[in-house]
Parts: sequence; C-alpha cells; structure tokens
Amino acid sequence: LAVTAMRQALNDVAFRGRVVIGEGEIDHAPMLWIGEEVGKGDGPEVDIAVDPIEGTRMVAMGQSNALAVMAFAPRDSLLHAPDMYMKKLVVNRLAAGAIDLSLPLADNLRNVARALGKPLDKLRMVTLDKPRLSAAIEEATQLGVKVFALPDGDVAASVLTCWQDNPYDVMYTIGGAPEGVISACAVKALGGDMQAELIDFCQAKGDYTENRQIAEQERKRCKAMGVDVNRVYSLDELVRGNDILFSATGVTGGELVNGIQQTA
Repeated sequence: LAVTAMRQALNDVAFRGRVVIGEGEIDHAPMLWIGEEVGKGDGPEVDIAVDPIEGTRMVAMGQSNALAVMAFAPRDSLLHAPDMYMKKLVVNRLAAGAIDLSLPLADNLRNVARALGKPLDKLRMVTLDKPRLSAAIEEATQLGVKVFALPDGDVAASVLTCWQDNPYDVMYTIGGAPEGVISACAVKALGGDMQAELIDFCQAKGDYTENRQIAEQERKRCKAMGVDVNRVYSLDELVRGNDILFSATGVTGGELVNGIQQTA
C-alpha cells in the first residue's frame, strides 16, 4: 500500500522523475523499481531516491522513528546504484571534514572528538543493533564512546546527528544504499558531512556459499551502473550540487516528526 500510494502521488507531479535508487530488492519487498519513470511527463527532469517505509520492522513492532522518505535532485545528481548494503559515516557541521571512511572507525572517532573538542568518553555514536555491526560497537565501546544502538532507521539517525541540539555526534552504520543516498540529501541540507562505501552481500552478511552468488550479481550490477564497490564516496559524490529536496513523513512518532494518528 505504501509503494502504491507513493507511486500515485509521484505520478500526479508535473515533472519527469526517474527513480535512481530505491528500497526493496535486498529483502524482496514491493518497491518503486530502479529506473522507473514517474510524474506527468512534463516539467523538469528529476532524480528520485525513495524508501516508502524506512523501518518496516519498527512499524510492525510499534517502535518509533519509522518514516516514509524521499529525496529529489536535478537529473544525474544522485548516486545511481543497486539496492545493496552501504557503509555510512555521518557527522554534523562542527565536525565536517574530520571523517575518512578509509581509516579505522577508532581513528575517525578520535578525529571527530578532536574536532568537537570533546573527550572520547563524552562522544555519542549512533548505530544499528545488528550482528554485522557488533565489531564496530565493541570498538567504539572500548574507546569509552557512548554507543546508542537502534533497531532500525538510519535515515532518522543521520538527520538527528546533524540536527540542532543533536542527540548524537556521529553515526556509523552498515545499512541499505537507498537510505544512504536519501540521508546524504538530508545531511547536505543540514550542513553536515558524510562518506559512504558500497559493500557486497558477503562483506555485510558473511562469506558463505549462499551469499556469494548475490554478491557476484551486485558487483555486476554496480559495474553496469558505473559505480564501484569498496570505493569511498564523499558527500558531493553521493549528491552533486545543492539543489536538493528531502521529504520525511512520520509513520510512527519519534524525535523528528509525529506519526500517523487516529482522530476518530
């Protein structure tokens, strides 16, 4: 229903929209497919990154910060990539320029703390409570960093990291690439900084026989789309230019926006 409603709404807009990255392929969920054309067919040419429900599990369990999110930019402005895993590092405007995803997480945390003028034991890192991030959580904890591990929702975490009076100083996650591109638009609009790296299914989930075929397909699709696995992308490479629009609608309530409420 969320996908259908979003598609119908986009088709009512006077633009020539193209979905360049969208959520759903990884978990075989309904989706606006990558390359899909939406809009009335006239007006400006626009790149779109979409996630009709960012945090489906959170909706099912009644947890906060589930969102319907979209990002828009002029044609050929947003990173065009498959729905695969992406490593992401986000900081607010005060630590812009202090991150380098090619370095170990510990080095980045030290550099961010230095940029913010904070001791490590006062630094607040938000991540996701996933097995693939257990090593990162342990690494940060050993430094004395205060770690907040959310069940899902790294778009909300990205925004909150860059928010005024933000509850977090840095976000480090391994999540979906669509959420990464959407987050990049929000981060840029809020003056923060971000780097990201596409990683294949084996790197995210483990080098097992059943994962290798998926990883091989991902790498082939990346090559066809002209993007590189294991390359660190800067914020300006994730979203080129400053003519961007980020939209988030609350499904369940949270720190960012109110959720859907029954009024009668």
